[in-house]
Amino acid sequence: MIDLYYWTTPNGHKITMFLEETGLPYRIVPVNIGTGAQFEPQFLAISPNNRIPAIVDHDPAGGGAPLSVFESGAILLYLAEKSGRLLPAALRGRFEALQWLFWQVAGLGPMAGQNHHFARYAPEKIPYAIERYVKETNRLYGVLNKRLGGRDFLAGEYSIADIACYPWTVSHEAQGQRLEDFPHLKRWFEAIRERPATQRAYEKARAINTNPTVTEEAKRILFGQTARP
Repeated sequence: MIDLYYWTTPNGHKITMFLEETGLPYRIVPVNIGTGAQFEPQFLAISPNNRIPAIVDHDPAGGGAPLSVFESGAILLYLAEKSGRLLPAALRGRFEALQWLFWQVAGLGPMAGQNHHFARYAPEKIPYAIERYVKETNRLYGVLNKRLGGRDFLAGEYSIADIACYPWTVSHEAQGQRLEDFPHLKRWFEAIRERPATQRAYEKARAINTNPTVTEEAKRILFGQTARP
């Protein structure tokens, strides 16, 4: 059994999408980041960066004590290796998938995240910041679109690379992007959206976070973090 410490963010959706796709048994432990649950000592013991998602695998390969993993990219890689699913076994295919996984965690996620912040949550609208991140998100969508020309998924077959990228494109309209401008990405997006596992993952999100409004107090908690003694 895997305990998934989760909230309804793009990085959280990555892991529910994987788990629903593979059928690995898991239990969701909600961590409401809008109320500061990510700073609780029991959560920091498994996720020292006070970010979701994190997992605890109670049945790791080789046995022994439960194993905790934090960071969404590391979790996807761990689960892919545990299950033997959604990561090509052959050398070339494996590293195609891993390159695009790391591209997402280093590029698409952080840039789209800044896009979200300055366009939706910042207390004052800073035109330069908004334009900077809308344009960079647009560039990254273009990279995805070019990669998807002539192939169904990023590494050929559906993989953890696609699972990592998809949740960060769900809010394309709020990011100032039009999928019609990226026909290959649009086809890919719609194919993943219609997968039963994707639909189950997002249904669980809606059931867990029934009021996704970000309050002023939640913004203070989410965006006012500093180092703590």
